[in-house]
Formats: sequence, C-alpha cells, structure tokens
Amino acid sequence: MPFDTELTRRLGIAVPVVQGGMQHVGYAEMASAVSNAGGLGIITALIFPEPEGLRQEIRKCRKLTSKPFGVNITLLPALVPPNYDAYAQVIIDEGVKIVETAGNSPGPVISKLKKAGCIVLHKCTTIRHAQSAVKLGVDFLSIDGFECAGHVGESDITNFILLSKARQTLKTPFIASGGFADGQGLAAALCLGACGVNMGTRFLCTVESPIHQNIKEQIVKAQETDTTLVMRRWRNTTRLYKNKVTEQAVKVEKESKTGEFSEIAPYVSGKRGKEVFINGDPEYGVWTAGQVIGLINDIPTCKDLVARIEKEAEETLKEKIKLFTPASKL
Repeated sequence: MPFDTELTRRLGIAVPVVQGGMQHVGYAEMASAVSNAGGLGIITALIFPEPEGLRQEIRKCRKLTSKPFGVNITLLPALVPPNYDAYAQVIIDEGVKIVETAGNSPGPVISKLKKAGCIVLHKCTTIRHAQSAVKLGVDFLSIDGFECAGHVGESDITNFILLSKARQTLKTPFIASGGFADGQGLAAALCLGACGVNMGTRFLCTVESPIHQNIKEQIVKAQETDTTLVMRRWRNTTRLYKNKVTEQAVKVEKESKTGEFSEIAPYVSGKRGKEVFINGDPEYGVWTAGQVIGLINDIPTCKDLVARIEKEAEETLKEKIKLFTPASKL
C-alpha cells in the first residue's frame, strides 16, 4: 500500500478516500462499491424514514462487502426532527464502528457513539466548530470548504485557507472535504496537512451511483460556475446545481418582502430533488452539487476511480519531490 496515513491505519482502508454521506444516494450498493475499491463507503441513515430501514441496509451492505464501511447521521433543523438516538442505536446494535456525523448540536449522538467504541468523523465548515467537536471527543474532523455541495456554512472560507488553518490550530487528525475529484487533489490535501479526502459529487458521477444516467451526463457537461447558493437569508446556505428552479428560489429569496421561508419552500422541496435523480430531468427540482463538477469529465466505476486517484496521487507526490534539491554539504 503506497499510502499510510492516520485515516488508512485507523479505518483499515487502503486509499485515504471517503465517500461522504449523500441523501438519496448513500445506499448499500454505493457504499459497498467504494469500500470494495479500497476507500471508505458510507450509508446515509436519513435516507430511511425509520431506523429499521437503516438496519436492513447495513445488513445488505455486509453481504456486498467484507471491507470497512460507515454510516452518516446528519442533524439538521426540522419541524419534526428524526429520532437520531434511535438511528445511532441501530448503528451500535449492528456493529458498525465508523460513523460520519454532521449538523447542529451533535453532542448527545456523538457521546452515545463514542461510549459504544465507534470511530467518529465529524464534518465542520469552520475551525470554531471543529474545536467544539474536538471537545466532544471525535476521532477525525472532516474540514468542509466553501466549495462543497450542500450546506456550506455561513463563513465562506475556501479549503486552501481552511485546511492550512486546521493544520496550524488542530491536533485532531482531519480530512479535506469539498472540491476533490482526483489524485492531484488528494496529494495537495496531504501536503496541506490532511490525512485523506472526502468526496461526494465525484462519487455521485460513477457507474454505481443510484441516480439517473442523464444527471451523471449533466455533471460531466457542467462547469465549475454551474452551482448557486440559496437560503442565505435564513442562515441555512446551501450550494445547489444551477437550474431554473434554483434561479426562481434565489429570485424569491432576494425579492421577498416578508422573509417568510414558506415563500421559498416549494422551490427547495426535497421531494422534487429526489425525483430529479429518478426521472433524470436536471431542471425538475433542486439537487446538490459542488463546484468540483467543473473537474469531472467521465463516469467511471468506483473501482477505476479510486485506483486512478491512488495512482495520480502517488505519481504527483513523487514528481513534486524532484523539485527539491538538497543543499550541498561541502
């Protein structure tokens, strides 16, 4: 194995690449494909309306891979919050030892998981949030730059600064998340102090990704400018693929006199977003994508993608070390 980082050692994986949790995407087939390729695949817990659905998916994943995989639990504001404690209990009962957490007030869930001996990777968009997560006892931090898909936070700090700041201020090992798609990116992340990378949008555009082929082809055609930010007015800023629906949402957000979220709610419906992945119409609803879509040019299998990233990163690191010539000892 060419890579020996804190992430590969602790998680028992060959390549320091994590497939982040993705709503409507992180099923057993997706997670197992990434794990079988040498990375860490992740099932997304809240895809399943009830914890029992997650239990069955974990068991399904175990039949598809003998390699390590994890489960994502994201805690977000909701009128009727899911029973996060019950989802965490299923993870513990089923013997899953790696969990990715994200979102607001994760303390009780993280405490429960740590008591059960789980390795917790917590996603943060600021150093302040990362420091709070360290106090909760997380094992790894997933430092999520402004380039990322989905919830970007409110600070707008890109990874080039955020990762270096993490290196300067954090003692807990961290993963680079947001803007990664290839081996050159992995090599850069390692040089900036990360012990691996987290990729969402890149894995969205693979053969095993359970979304319509039209959406994968749309990602390949897209440029880095083809995303937009919505819901900043409500401090729930989210990066989405730029289409007619997001343009309408942004217009309502800017022009609303009342500032009532109900005015924008029909445009950012998760149900319509799920339909995009099923019916293949990229204009039908909102769907998350990071600026990294501008770097994605094909639809490989997870096996080919992870192998390519590993090779590119190894070659890049070897090539760059040649730029340094030790001073003469004369």
